[in-house]
Amino acid sequence: MSASRRSGTTDELGPEEPEPGGAELLAALLDGMDAALCAFDADGVVTHWNREAERILGWSAAEAVGRQGFAGWAVRTADAEEVEARLLSAMEAHGRQVHEFALLTKDGGRVLVRTQSAAVRGGDGKPSGVYCAFSEVHAQIDLERSIALSEALFESASWGVVLVDADLRPAVVNEHAARSLGMGRSALLGRPLGELLGQGVEELESALSHVLAEGAPPAPAEMWVSVRATESGEPERRCWRSGFLRLASPLAEEPVPLGVAWLFLDVTEAKQTEQEAAQLRFRSQQLHRAARAAGECEDPTEAATVQLDFALAGFADHALIDLVAGEGGTTPVRLVRAAATPAGAPGPCLPAARAGLPVRYLEGHPAPQCVDRVGSVRASAGTAPPERAREWAAARQWPEDTVHALCTVLRSRGRTLGVVTFLRGASRTQFERADAAYAESVSARVAASLDLARVLGG
Repeated sequence: MSASRRSGTTDELGPEEPEPGGAELLAALLDGMDAALCAFDADGVVTHWNREAERILGWSAAEAVGRQGFAGWAVRTADAEEVEARLLSAMEAHGRQVHEFALLTKDGGRVLVRTQSAAVRGGDGKPSGVYCAFSEVHAQIDLERSIALSEALFESASWGVVLVDADLRPAVVNEHAARSLGMGRSALLGRPLGELLGQGVEELESALSHVLAEGAPPAPAEMWVSVRATESGEPERRCWRSGFLRLASPLAEEPVPLGVAWLFLDVTEAKQTEQEAAQLRFRSQQLHRAARAAGECEDPTEAATVQLDFALAGFADHALIDLVAGEGGTTPVRLVRAAATPAGAPGPCLPAARAGLPVRYLEGHPAPQCVDRVGSVRASAGTAPPERAREWAAARQWPEDTVHALCTVLRSRGRTLGVVTFLRGASRTQFERADAAYAESVSARVAASLDLARVLGG
C-alpha cells in the first residue's frame, strides 16, 4: 500500500485490517482526492500520506510514512514541538480542529497551509491517532476572497450590479440595483429589460449584446434611461455610468458565455449640473453675440428680431412678438402681431405686415395673461396625443407642431410694450424656471430695441 503503513493484523488507525484488496482500495481513494491527507498514530508517527500531500510538499509516501511527526523534515526544528502539539491535540478534542502553520518542502521552500484535523478512534472508542487534511492557504484565501467579494457586491455595494444572462434578462440583482429599478430583487429576475426601462433600453440591450459577442468596452458608458417603476407612476429619467464584463464558465475547456455583469452608478445630478453649466455658458455667449449683432443694425426693429434669432438657438423652435395696441390700459388687452418666425419650420424672426389688426386670442390665453400679470406664463399640452396637441396649438394660434410655450412680458422704462412668446415642439422638454430667467433677459433687450423704434417712429 503506497499511502499507508500496515502493522500485523490490525491497522493502527482502525480496529481491523481491511478485507483483502481493501488496503489497495483505500490507497487509491486517498491518492485520488484533491485534498492533501496524512495521518498519525497515537505516538505521532506518520501512517498515511497521499499524492496531493506529495505534490504540495515534494515528499513521497515512502519518505513520509514511518517518520516521527514533522520534526527535522517537514517543519523547522524550532516549530516542530508546537506543530506536533497542535496536531495531536485533536485526539482529546471534539470535532475538527483548524490550524495554520508553515511546512517545509523537500527542496527547502516554505508553504503556509491550513489544516483540519480530527481524532481517529479504535474499537474501544479511545483515540488511536489523528487524520489531517491540509491545503495551501493562498488557494483557500483566493477562494474566500472571491466569495467575500461576490457577497459584498450583492449585499452592500454602493453601485448597482446586475448579472444578465445570454437572453439579456436579469439573473442576479444586488440591493442597490433593485432600489434603482424600483422593484424587489426577486421580482426583477427573468424579466425583459423593456419591462423595467423605457427610454434608453435599446442602447442598453445593444451594449449587452456587443459585450456577449466581442467582450467588454475599454471605458464606462454614460446612458440616459427612464425607469418605469416609480412611486409617482411617471417614468423617471436617470443617467447611469455603466461598465460591462463578459462572464464565461471557468469549468469549460472552451469559453462558454454565461452572460454579462452590468455595473452602474447613478450620476444624474452630476450630469445635470454639468449640462446646466454648459447651457448657462452657451446662453451667455448667445446674449453677447446678439448684442454685438444688434449693434450693427440701423433699424431698431431689425435689432429686436436679431436678438430673438440668437436666443432661439438651442432654446426654442419659434418666437412671436405681440405689442400692446394703442397706449394700453384697455380691458381686455389688445395685442398686435409685430414679428414672428415661419409657422411651418424653424427660421428667422421676421417683421409682420403693418395692418395693425389685433390678434384674436381666446379668453385665458397665456399672452394676454402675461401682460396682465407683468410676468412670465408657461403653458404645455403635456403628453397629449399628436392630434389633441395640434388642436391645442391651433386654438391658441400657434404653429401646429407647438407643444410647450413660454410668454414673457416686454417692458421698457416702466411701461409694458407687449409680450414675446417662445414655442417648442414635441422633441423638446417643457420650459423650466431657468428658461424663464433666460427669456426675461432676452425680452429686456428686445423691449429696449422696440422702445427705441417707437421713439424714432414717433
